[in-house]
Amino acid sequence: MENFTYLNPTKIVFGKDTVKDIGKNLYKFGSKKVLLLYGKGSIKKNGVYDTVVNSLKEKNIDFVEVSGVKPNPVLTKVHEAIKIAREQEIDGILAVGGGSVIDSAKAIAAGFYYDGDVWDFFEGKAKPYKGLPIFTVLTISATGSEMNSGGVITNEKENKKWAFGSPLVYPKVSIIDPTVQYSLPRNQTINGGIDAMTHVFELYFDKTKNNDIMDEVSEGIIRTVMKHIPVLLKDPKNYESRANLAWSATLALNRINGTGRQGGDWSSHMIEHSLSAFYDVSHGAGLAVIAPAWMKYVYKEDISKWVRFAEKIFNIHDGTDEEKALKGIDKLIEFYKKIGAPTTLKKLNIIEDDLEKIANNAALLCPMGNMKKLEKDDVLNILKIAYE
Repeated sequence: MENFTYLNPTKIVFGKDTVKDIGKNLYKFGSKKVLLLYGKGSIKKNGVYDTVVNSLKEKNIDFVEVSGVKPNPVLTKVHEAIKIAREQEIDGILAVGGGSVIDSAKAIAAGFYYDGDVWDFFEGKAKPYKGLPIFTVLTISATGSEMNSGGVITNEKENKKWAFGSPLVYPKVSIIDPTVQYSLPRNQTINGGIDAMTHVFELYFDKTKNNDIMDEVSEGIIRTVMKHIPVLLKDPKNYESRANLAWSATLALNRINGTGRQGGDWSSHMIEHSLSAFYDVSHGAGLAVIAPAWMKYVYKEDISKWVRFAEKIFNIHDGTDEEKALKGIDKLIEFYKKIGAPTTLKKLNIIEDDLEKIANNAALLCPMGNMKKLEKDDVLNILKIAYE
Protein backbone atom coordinates (compact mmCIF):
# COMPACT_ATOMS: atom_id res chain seq x y z
CA MET A 1 0.00 0.00 0.00
CA GLU A 2 1.27 3.46 -0.99
CA ASN A 3 1.22 6.58 1.20
CA PHE A 4 -1.78 8.82 0.59
CA THR A 5 -3.67 11.91 1.69
CA TYR A 6 -7.42 11.79 1.22
CA LEU A 7 -9.86 14.69 1.27
CA ASN A 8 -13.21 14.96 -0.46
CA PRO A 9 -15.15 18.14 0.37
CA THR A 10 -18.32 17.33 -1.60
CA LYS A 11 -21.53 16.97 0.37
CA ILE A 12 -23.78 14.24 -1.02
CA VAL A 13 -27.56 14.35 -0.57
CA PHE A 14 -28.77 10.91 -1.64
CA GLY A 15 -32.21 9.37 -1.97
CA LYS A 16 -35.80 9.75 -3.05
CA ASP A 17 -37.34 13.20 -3.41
CA THR A 18 -34.06 15.02 -2.69
CA VAL A 19 -33.91 17.20 -5.82
CA LYS A 20 -36.19 19.70 -4.11
CA ASP A 21 -33.42 20.30 -1.55
CA ILE A 22 -31.06 21.93 -4.03
CA GLY A 23 -32.37 25.47 -3.38
CA LYS A 24 -31.80 25.37 0.36
CA ASN A 25 -28.31 23.97 -0.16
CA LEU A 26 -27.39 26.82 -2.51
CA TYR A 27 -28.93 29.26 -0.05
CA LYS A 28 -26.66 27.96 2.72
CA PHE A 29 -23.65 28.84 0.56
CA GLY A 30 -24.97 32.35 -0.02
CA SER A 31 -25.73 31.93 -3.72
CA LYS A 32 -27.94 34.66 -5.16
CA LYS A 33 -27.65 34.13 -8.91
CA VAL A 34 -26.46 30.93 -10.57
CA LEU A 35 -25.81 29.62 -14.04
CA LEU A 36 -28.29 26.78 -14.60
CA LEU A 37 -26.47 24.42 -16.95
CA TYR A 38 -28.04 21.39 -18.59
CA GLY A 39 -28.11 19.27 -21.73
CA LYS A 40 -30.60 18.85 -24.51
CA GLY A 41 -33.76 19.13 -22.45
CA SER A 42 -34.57 15.68 -21.05
CA ILE A 43 -34.82 17.28 -17.60
CA LYS A 44 -37.91 19.14 -18.85
CA LYS A 45 -39.57 15.85 -19.76
CA ASN A 46 -38.89 13.97 -16.51
CA GLY A 47 -39.89 16.80 -14.17
CA VAL A 48 -36.40 17.53 -12.81
CA TYR A 49 -36.27 20.99 -14.38
CA ASP A 50 -39.51 22.12 -12.75
CA THR A 51 -38.46 20.75 -9.36
CA VAL A 52 -35.10 22.52 -9.56
CA VAL A 53 -36.59 25.84 -10.68
CA ASN A 54 -39.26 25.76 -7.96
CA SER A 55 -36.60 25.00 -5.37
CA LEU A 56 -34.52 27.98 -6.51
CA LYS A 57 -37.52 30.29 -6.52
CA GLU A 58 -38.49 29.25 -2.98
CA LYS A 59 -35.15 30.61 -1.81
CA ASN A 60 -35.25 33.66 -4.11
CA ILE A 61 -32.20 32.48 -6.03
CA ASP A 62 -32.02 33.98 -9.50
CA PHE A 63 -30.69 31.95 -12.40
CA VAL A 64 -29.55 32.23 -16.00
CA GLU A 65 -29.92 29.20 -18.25
CA VAL A 66 -27.40 27.68 -20.65
CA SER A 67 -28.59 24.48 -22.32
CA GLY A 68 -27.40 22.23 -25.11
CA VAL A 69 -24.39 20.57 -23.50
CA LYS A 70 -23.55 17.54 -25.69
CA PRO A 71 -22.85 13.99 -24.42
CA ASN A 72 -19.21 14.53 -25.48
CA PRO A 73 -18.99 18.13 -24.19
CA VAL A 74 -17.15 20.64 -26.35
CA LEU A 75 -14.96 23.65 -25.73
CA THR A 76 -17.11 26.06 -27.75
CA LYS A 77 -20.03 25.52 -25.36
CA VAL A 78 -17.70 26.14 -22.41
CA HIS A 79 -16.53 29.40 -24.01
CA GLU A 80 -20.16 30.44 -24.61
CA ALA A 81 -21.14 29.73 -21.02
CA ILE A 82 -18.14 31.58 -19.55
CA LYS A 83 -19.07 34.65 -21.58
CA ILE A 84 -22.68 34.54 -20.39
CA ALA A 85 -21.67 33.88 -16.79
CA ARG A 86 -19.42 36.94 -16.77
CA GLU A 87 -22.00 39.17 -18.44
CA GLN A 88 -24.69 38.09 -16.00
CA GLU A 89 -22.36 38.30 -12.96
CA ILE A 90 -23.38 34.92 -11.61
CA ASP A 91 -21.93 33.65 -8.32
CA GLY A 92 -22.23 29.89 -8.80
CA ILE A 93 -23.04 27.11 -11.23
CA LEU A 94 -25.83 24.59 -10.90
CA ALA A 95 -25.19 21.64 -13.22
CA VAL A 96 -28.27 19.48 -13.80
CA GLY A 97 -27.39 16.39 -15.80
CA GLY A 98 -24.73 13.73 -16.09
CA GLY A 99 -20.97 13.79 -16.34
CA SER A 100 -20.87 15.87 -19.52
CA VAL A 101 -22.82 18.71 -17.91
CA ILE A 102 -20.85 18.53 -14.67
CA ASP A 103 -17.50 18.38 -16.48
CA SER A 104 -18.54 21.45 -18.47
CA ALA A 105 -19.48 23.20 -15.22
CA LYS A 106 -15.99 22.52 -13.85
CA ALA A 107 -14.33 24.05 -16.90
CA ILE A 108 -16.67 27.07 -16.73
CA ALA A 109 -16.04 27.49 -13.00
CA ALA A 110 -12.27 27.44 -13.49
CA GLY A 111 -12.32 29.61 -16.60
CA PHE A 112 -14.59 32.29 -15.13
CA TYR A 113 -11.76 34.06 -13.27
CA TYR A 114 -9.00 33.31 -15.78
CA ASP A 115 -7.90 35.95 -18.27
CA GLY A 116 -6.60 33.44 -20.80
CA ASP A 117 -8.27 30.57 -22.63
CA VAL A 118 -9.64 27.90 -20.31
CA TRP A 119 -8.07 25.31 -22.64
CA ASP A 120 -4.72 26.31 -21.11
CA PHE A 121 -5.70 24.20 -18.10
CA PHE A 122 -6.12 21.15 -20.30
CA GLU A 123 -2.82 21.77 -22.08
CA GLY A 124 -1.02 22.15 -18.74
CA LYS A 125 0.00 25.71 -19.55
CA ALA A 126 -1.73 27.16 -16.48
CA LYS A 127 -3.53 26.14 -13.30
CA PRO A 128 -6.76 27.61 -11.91
CA TYR A 129 -6.26 29.98 -8.99
CA LYS A 130 -9.95 30.45 -8.18
CA GLY A 131 -13.21 28.78 -9.12
CA LEU A 132 -16.92 29.47 -8.92
CA PRO A 133 -18.79 27.17 -6.51
CA ILE A 134 -20.41 24.22 -8.27
CA PHE A 135 -23.62 22.42 -7.29
CA THR A 136 -25.05 19.43 -9.10
CA VAL A 137 -28.24 17.48 -9.56
CA LEU A 138 -27.22 14.15 -11.06
CA THR A 139 -29.48 12.62 -13.70
CA ILE A 140 -27.28 9.74 -14.92
CA SER A 141 -24.74 7.77 -12.90
CA ALA A 142 -21.56 7.00 -14.79
CA THR A 143 -18.59 9.34 -14.50
CA GLY A 144 -18.43 10.06 -10.77
CA SER A 145 -17.94 13.73 -11.68
CA GLU A 146 -20.51 14.68 -9.03
CA MET A 147 -17.92 13.91 -6.33
CA ASN A 148 -14.49 14.43 -7.86
CA SER A 149 -12.22 17.20 -9.09
CA GLY A 150 -11.67 16.26 -12.72
CA GLY A 151 -13.35 16.93 -16.03
CA VAL A 152 -13.00 16.05 -19.72
CA ILE A 153 -13.76 18.40 -22.61
CA THR A 154 -13.29 18.06 -26.37
CA ASN A 155 -11.52 20.81 -28.27
CA GLU A 156 -13.36 20.10 -31.51
CA LYS A 157 -11.12 22.33 -33.63
CA GLU A 158 -8.03 20.33 -32.66
CA ASN A 159 -9.67 16.89 -32.15
CA LYS A 160 -8.35 16.76 -28.60
CA LYS A 161 -10.51 15.19 -25.91
CA TRP A 162 -8.44 15.95 -22.84
CA ALA A 163 -8.83 16.18 -19.08
CA PHE A 164 -7.96 18.64 -16.36
CA GLY A 165 -8.31 18.60 -12.61
CA SER A 166 -8.15 20.97 -9.68
CA PRO A 167 -9.22 20.89 -6.02
CA LEU A 168 -11.05 24.14 -6.79
CA VAL A 169 -13.72 22.38 -8.85
CA TYR A 170 -15.00 19.77 -6.43
CA PRO A 171 -18.78 20.29 -6.32
CA LYS A 172 -19.94 21.81 -3.04
CA VAL A 173 -23.16 19.79 -2.95
CA SER A 174 -24.41 17.01 -5.20
CA ILE A 175 -27.97 15.71 -5.18
CA ILE A 176 -28.31 12.03 -6.19
CA ASP A 177 -31.92 10.90 -6.48
CA PRO A 178 -32.01 7.46 -8.15
CA THR A 179 -35.68 7.89 -9.08
CA VAL A 180 -34.87 10.57 -11.67
CA GLN A 181 -32.93 7.89 -13.57
CA TYR A 182 -36.00 5.67 -14.04
CA SER A 183 -36.59 7.07 -17.53
CA LEU A 184 -33.05 6.61 -18.85
CA PRO A 185 -32.80 4.80 -22.19
CA ARG A 186 -31.36 1.27 -21.98
CA ASN A 187 -28.10 2.23 -23.63
CA GLN A 188 -27.45 4.97 -21.07
CA THR A 189 -27.91 2.55 -18.18
CA ILE A 190 -25.55 0.09 -19.91
CA ASN A 191 -22.93 2.69 -20.81
CA GLY A 192 -23.08 4.32 -17.39
CA GLY A 193 -22.43 1.02 -15.66
CA ILE A 194 -19.53 0.19 -17.98
CA ASP A 195 -18.01 3.62 -17.41
CA ALA A 196 -18.15 3.04 -13.65
CA MET A 197 -16.61 -0.43 -13.98
CA THR A 198 -13.80 0.91 -16.15
CA HIS A 199 -12.99 3.59 -13.59
CA VAL A 200 -12.49 0.77 -11.13
CA PHE A 201 -10.34 -1.17 -13.62
CA GLU A 202 -8.09 1.85 -14.15
CA LEU A 203 -7.32 1.97 -10.43
CA TYR A 204 -7.40 -1.77 -9.73
CA PHE A 205 -4.91 -2.70 -12.46
CA ASP A 206 -2.04 -0.32 -11.68
CA LYS A 207 0.62 -2.67 -10.24
CA THR A 208 0.08 -1.64 -6.60
CA LYS A 209 0.87 -4.48 -4.21
CA ASN A 210 -0.57 -5.38 -0.81
CA ASN A 211 -3.58 -3.08 -0.89
CA ASP A 212 -6.11 -5.74 0.04
CA ILE A 213 -8.70 -3.38 1.48
CA MET A 214 -8.99 -1.30 -1.69
CA ASP A 215 -8.89 -4.38 -3.90
CA GLU A 216 -11.85 -5.73 -1.94
CA VAL A 217 -13.66 -2.40 -2.33
CA SER A 218 -12.96 -2.41 -6.07
CA GLU A 219 -14.20 -5.96 -6.48
CA GLY A 220 -17.31 -5.15 -4.49
CA ILE A 221 -18.13 -2.24 -6.78
CA ILE A 222 -17.57 -4.36 -9.90
CA ARG A 223 -19.79 -7.17 -8.63
CA THR A 224 -22.49 -4.73 -7.58
CA VAL A 225 -22.61 -3.02 -10.97
CA MET A 226 -22.66 -6.38 -12.77
CA LYS A 227 -25.51 -7.55 -10.54
CA HIS A 228 -27.76 -4.54 -10.99
CA ILE A 229 -27.42 -3.62 -14.69
CA PRO A 230 -29.31 -6.76 -15.82
CA VAL A 231 -31.99 -6.07 -13.22
CA LEU A 232 -32.49 -2.53 -14.53
CA LEU A 233 -32.66 -3.66 -18.13
CA LYS A 234 -35.71 -5.71 -17.16
CA ASP A 235 -37.11 -3.35 -14.54
CA PRO A 236 -35.88 0.26 -15.08
CA LYS A 237 -37.83 1.50 -12.04
CA ASN A 238 -36.31 -0.91 -9.54
CA TYR A 239 -35.30 1.60 -6.88
CA GLU A 240 -32.84 -0.59 -4.99
CA SER A 241 -30.94 -1.43 -8.17
CA ARG A 242 -30.94 2.21 -9.29
CA ALA A 243 -29.64 3.23 -5.87
CA ASN A 244 -26.92 0.58 -5.80
CA LEU A 245 -25.77 1.43 -9.31
CA ALA A 246 -25.80 5.17 -8.59
CA TRP A 247 -23.73 4.96 -5.44
CA SER A 248 -21.35 2.43 -7.02
CA ALA A 249 -20.65 4.86 -9.86
CA THR A 250 -19.90 7.64 -7.39
CA LEU A 251 -17.63 5.45 -5.25
CA ALA A 252 -15.79 4.24 -8.34
CA LEU A 253 -14.23 7.67 -8.90
CA ASN A 254 -14.59 9.85 -5.81
CA ARG A 255 -10.91 9.13 -5.03
CA ILE A 256 -11.61 6.77 -2.11
CA ASN A 257 -11.08 3.82 -4.44
CA GLY A 258 -7.68 5.22 -5.40
CA THR A 259 -6.25 5.50 -1.90
CA GLY A 260 -3.05 3.56 -1.31
CA ARG A 261 -2.59 3.03 -5.04
CA GLN A 262 -0.14 4.44 -7.58
CA GLY A 263 -2.67 6.72 -9.26
CA GLY A 264 -4.19 4.25 -11.68
CA ASP A 265 -3.35 3.41 -15.27
CA TRP A 266 -5.87 5.41 -17.39
CA SER A 267 -4.64 4.18 -20.77
CA SER A 268 -8.06 2.81 -21.70
CA HIS A 269 -9.62 6.20 -21.05
CA MET A 270 -6.97 8.10 -23.00
CA ILE A 271 -7.31 5.79 -26.00
CA GLU A 272 -11.11 6.01 -25.88
CA HIS A 273 -10.90 9.79 -25.67
CA SER A 274 -8.97 9.81 -28.94
CA LEU A 275 -11.55 7.47 -30.45
CA SER A 276 -14.49 9.69 -29.50
CA ALA A 277 -12.59 12.83 -30.50
CA PHE A 278 -13.12 11.66 -34.10
CA TYR A 279 -16.28 9.57 -33.81
CA ASP A 280 -19.46 10.44 -31.93
CA VAL A 281 -19.14 7.36 -29.74
CA SER A 282 -20.65 7.13 -26.27
CA HIS A 283 -17.82 7.03 -23.73
CA GLY A 284 -19.14 3.88 -22.06
CA ALA A 285 -19.57 2.08 -25.38
CA GLY A 286 -16.03 2.97 -26.39
CA LEU A 287 -14.66 1.73 -23.08
CA ALA A 288 -16.53 -1.57 -23.46
CA VAL A 289 -14.38 -2.19 -26.52
CA ILE A 290 -11.06 -0.58 -25.57
CA ALA A 291 -10.60 -1.76 -21.96
CA PRO A 292 -10.76 -5.53 -22.67
CA ALA A 293 -8.40 -5.06 -25.64
CA TRP A 294 -5.99 -3.19 -23.36
CA MET A 295 -6.25 -6.03 -20.83
CA LYS A 296 -5.34 -8.61 -23.48
CA TYR A 297 -2.32 -6.52 -24.44
CA VAL A 298 -0.88 -5.88 -20.96
CA TYR A 299 -2.08 -8.67 -18.62
CA LYS A 300 1.32 -10.38 -18.48
CA GLU A 301 2.77 -7.27 -16.81
CA ASP A 302 1.01 -8.31 -13.56
CA ILE A 303 -0.63 -11.65 -14.27
CA SER A 304 -1.36 -12.31 -10.58
CA LYS A 305 -3.79 -9.37 -10.55
CA TRP A 306 -5.74 -10.72 -13.49
CA VAL A 307 -5.81 -14.13 -11.81
CA ARG A 308 -7.28 -12.47 -8.74
CA PHE A 309 -9.80 -10.67 -10.94
CA ALA A 310 -10.84 -13.94 -12.57
CA GLU A 311 -11.19 -15.69 -9.23
CA LYS A 312 -12.96 -12.91 -7.31
CA ILE A 313 -15.29 -11.68 -10.05
CA PHE A 314 -16.00 -14.79 -12.13
CA ASN A 315 -15.15 -17.62 -9.72
CA ILE A 316 -12.59 -19.06 -12.14
CA HIS A 317 -10.18 -21.40 -10.36
CA ASP A 318 -9.17 -24.01 -12.94
CA GLY A 319 -6.16 -23.85 -15.23
CA THR A 320 -2.77 -22.19 -15.29
CA ASP A 321 -2.39 -18.56 -14.25
CA GLU A 322 -2.38 -17.46 -17.88
CA GLU A 323 -5.45 -19.52 -18.67
CA LYS A 324 -7.32 -18.07 -15.70
CA ALA A 325 -6.30 -14.52 -16.58
CA LEU A 326 -7.50 -14.87 -20.16
CA LYS A 327 -10.71 -16.61 -19.10
CA GLY A 328 -11.45 -13.66 -16.81
CA ILE A 329 -11.06 -11.18 -19.66
CA ASP A 330 -13.21 -13.34 -21.93
CA LYS A 331 -15.90 -13.56 -19.24
CA LEU A 332 -15.93 -9.76 -19.00
CA ILE A 333 -16.46 -9.54 -22.75
CA GLU A 334 -19.25 -12.14 -22.49
CA PHE A 335 -20.94 -10.00 -19.84
CA TYR A 336 -20.76 -6.94 -22.07
CA LYS A 337 -22.30 -8.91 -24.93
CA LYS A 338 -25.03 -10.20 -22.63
CA ILE A 339 -26.15 -6.72 -21.62
CA GLY A 340 -26.03 -5.45 -25.20
CA ALA A 341 -22.80 -3.46 -25.22
CA PRO A 342 -20.56 -3.35 -28.30
CA THR A 343 -17.38 -5.41 -28.03
CA THR A 344 -15.50 -4.50 -31.21
CA LEU A 345 -14.62 -1.29 -33.00
CA LYS A 346 -16.22 -2.73 -36.12
CA LYS A 347 -19.56 -2.86 -34.27
CA LEU A 348 -19.09 0.81 -33.46
CA ASN A 349 -18.74 1.46 -37.21
CA ILE A 350 -15.15 2.62 -36.85
CA ILE A 351 -13.32 2.63 -40.18
CA GLU A 352 -10.27 0.36 -39.99
CA ASP A 353 -8.14 2.79 -41.99
CA ASP A 354 -8.72 5.39 -39.26
CA LEU A 355 -6.95 3.37 -36.56
CA GLU A 356 -3.61 4.99 -37.42
CA LYS A 357 -5.14 8.45 -37.13
CA ILE A 358 -6.69 7.59 -33.75
CA ALA A 359 -3.38 6.17 -32.51
CA ASN A 360 -1.51 9.28 -33.64
CA ASN A 361 -3.99 11.42 -31.74
CA ALA A 362 -3.57 9.35 -28.57
CA ALA A 363 0.20 9.52 -28.99
CA LEU A 364 0.05 13.23 -28.18
CA LEU A 365 -0.21 12.06 -24.54
CA CYS A 366 2.32 9.23 -24.76
CA PRO A 367 3.94 7.65 -22.90
CA MET A 368 0.71 6.73 -21.15
CA GLY A 369 -0.21 4.15 -18.55
CA ASN A 370 1.20 2.62 -15.41
CA MET A 371 0.70 -1.11 -15.91
CA LYS A 372 2.77 -0.81 -19.09
CA LYS A 373 4.14 2.42 -20.54
CA LEU A 374 2.50 2.70 -23.93
CA GLU A 375 3.83 4.45 -27.00
CA LYS A 376 2.06 5.07 -30.27
CA ASP A 377 2.75 1.58 -31.68
CA ASP A 378 1.33 0.00 -28.52
CA VAL A 379 -1.84 2.06 -28.85
CA LEU A 380 -2.19 1.01 -32.48
CA ASN A 381 -1.78 -2.65 -31.50
CA ILE A 382 -4.51 -2.29 -28.88
CA LEU A 383 -6.82 -0.69 -31.43
CA LYS A 384 -6.16 -3.57 -33.80
CA ILE A 385 -7.05 -6.08 -31.07
CA ALA A 386 -10.21 -4.07 -30.41
CA TYR A 387 -11.22 -3.88 -34.05
CA GLU A 388 -12.66 -7.41 -34.39
